[in-house]
Amino acid sequence: MVDLIVPPIGRRAPSLSVSLAAHLERLITSGKLPPGSKLPAERELAASLSVSRSSLREAMQELESKRLVERRPGRGTVVTETTNRVKTLMNLSTTQVERENAAEVRLLIEPAIAALAAERATQANIVQMSAVLDMSDPSLSIERSLELDVEFHALLSHAAQNPLLTALLTMVTDWTLDLRRNSHTSKKSRRESIAGHRRVFEAVADGDAERAKAAMESHLDQVRVLIASSVVDESQ
Repeated sequence: MVDLIVPPIGRRAPSLSVSLAAHLERLITSGKLPPGSKLPAERELAASLSVSRSSLREAMQELESKRLVERRPGRGTVVTETTNRVKTLMNLSTTQVERENAAEVRLLIEPAIAALAAERATQANIVQMSAVLDMSDPSLSIERSLELDVEFHALLSHAAQNPLLTALLTMVTDWTLDLRRNSHTSKKSRRESIAGHRRVFEAVADGDAERAKAAMESHLDQVRVLIASSVVDESQ
């Protein structure tokens, strides 16, 4: 097994354990710490991150409660493997998926995900989404803007703490990625996309499920308009 190198923490929250949980969870959800990988021993990991072992234990307790890691005697801490149910969902063929159908599924599930995130998000989830929003900027390239867009929605789904919804969102993202790129083709469209994310984030941070759901519905409607406008521009 290849030894993992966990990168240092960037921006920190008021609580060090929250910062640690947010940092490690983002590494897991982004795939940088893949399922089945073993984390360094507690003493080694704490030293590499320049934190106390007690703060690291608190962070690990949150990750374990979210079923993102498993701590086993004699084996150490391992990133949780994807369940068979989720694997089955992820392995569904995407070759016959129509863009319109995929977009419709997105309209159905993402507002519900936002509402659940508002009800279930931990402080670590809030820190992760805030960090992505801080990196988002209209001046970024299309590809980087799209990458952060995808990450924001992925982090939101993880905050909802339902692995089946996360798997379904991942599939819908794959199906609609080319189409969503069209909503990042100009600074104006990138600015509007970021503004939509901020409204969703603020509602989630406030724990307001209804407002989060409405903000996501409004954001997706705006994205649809941006995509349609981009397609018209390209055809002229």
